[in-house]
Amino acid sequence: MDELRVRVVTGHGLGSLGAIILLWMLLLPAWADISVTDDAGQPVVLDKSAQRIISLAPYITELLFAAGAGEAIVAVTAFSDYPEAAQSLTQVGDGGGLDLEAIIALQPDLVVAWQSGNPRGQVARLQSLGITVFFSEPRQLEDVPATLRRLGRLAGTESVAVAQADSFNRRYAELQERYAQRSKVSVFYQIWNQPLMTLNGEHLFSDVLRLCGGENVFKTLPTLAPQIDIEAVLLANPDVIVVAADDSDSPLLAAWQRWPQLSAVKQGHVYAMPRDQLVRHSPRILDGAERLCKLLDGVRR
Repeated sequence: MDELRVRVVTGHGLGSLGAIILLWMLLLPAWADISVTDDAGQPVVLDKSAQRIISLAPYITELLFAAGAGEAIVAVTAFSDYPEAAQSLTQVGDGGGLDLEAIIALQPDLVVAWQSGNPRGQVARLQSLGITVFFSEPRQLEDVPATLRRLGRLAGTESVAVAQADSFNRRYAELQERYAQRSKVSVFYQIWNQPLMTLNGEHLFSDVLRLCGGENVFKTLPTLAPQIDIEAVLLANPDVIVVAADDSDSPLLAAWQRWPQLSAVKQGHVYAMPRDQLVRHSPRILDGAERLCKLLDGVRR
C-alpha cells in the first residue's frame, strides 16, 4: 500500500506538475491584461479594470453609465446631462475643445474619446503622455451593444454591460421585424437651421431610418454633417421633414411654411424630435427610433 501511494505521488512527477499547471491556469485571469479593440482598430490594453474614467462626449457618458461604469467616471464634457448623476460630474471640455490640464490633473487610467468629434491633436497629446485612450465611433445601431460590451470589459462591469447589450439587441430585433420592410418614406432631417445642415448616410441616424423603413434623401453626400441649401431640399422633395427641436411649437417648424410646394409641407408632415433622441449613440436611441418608426407609419396611412 505504501509503495502504491509513493508511485501515485511521485511517479515521474506528474502529480505535482499537474497541480502546478492547474494552479497556474486558475491564477492566469488575475495576471492577464484586459484588452479590447476600439473603433479606430487599435488595441486598448489595461493591466486592471479602469477606476478613473473620463468621457469626452455626452453619448459616451450615457454608454459608460449603461455599461455599469458610472461610479468610475471622474469627468465628462459639456451637455453630458443623462443620466441625472452625470450632471454633477466635473466638466473638462465642450464643443470648443478639451481642457488638457484638467484632464491630466485627474490622472485618468482610461479616456474614452469620440473619434470624429474631439480635436485630434488634443487627444493625440493625451496619448503622448501615456494616457490610455479608447476611440469610439458608432455608425450603426449594432455598434451600440458592441461598445457596451467593450466598455464593460475595460471597467470590470461585464455582467451589467452584457445584460444591457442583450436587452438592446432584443428590442432592436423587435423594431426591425415590425417596421424595416414597410414601404419606403423619404426623410429630410434638419439638425441646424443657420446654416441649414443635415446628416449623411454614414451617420447612425440613417441606420435608424432604415430600421423604420425610411430613407435619408441626403444619404449620398460625402460629409458626415453636410451644409446644404434650400434649393437642395426643394429638389429632393422629401415625404417627411424632421427638425431637431424639443417641441412642435418651435419656430423652426413654422419656417418651412414658406415653401408650400414641398410635399412634406403640403401634407403636414413636418415634425419635431428632440436632438438627443436621434443622434446620441446610446441605448436611448431606440426610444427615438421607436417614436420615429411610429411617426413614419402614420405618414404611410
